[in-house]
Amino acid sequence: MVPEHILLTEDEIKTLLEKYYITKGQLPKIKTSDPVCKEINAQAGDVVKVVRDSLIAGKALSYRLVIEG
Repeated sequence: MVPEHILLTEDEIKTLLEKYYITKGQLPKIKTSDPVCKEINAQAGDVVKVVRDSLIAGKALSYRLVIEG
């Protein structure tokens, strides 16, 4: 039931931020204490891509900045 979470590389993060003209701080947040972050060993400052199934789009992508917590 949990959507797929994928850690992005530094190059992928740079491309994402340039594409949407945003900074890391403008992304929605997810805490390091989240069970998914623990499972994928996400550290504060990492960016996670969340892939959800969507009836309309097929796959819906969202991105989260990992923060301490």
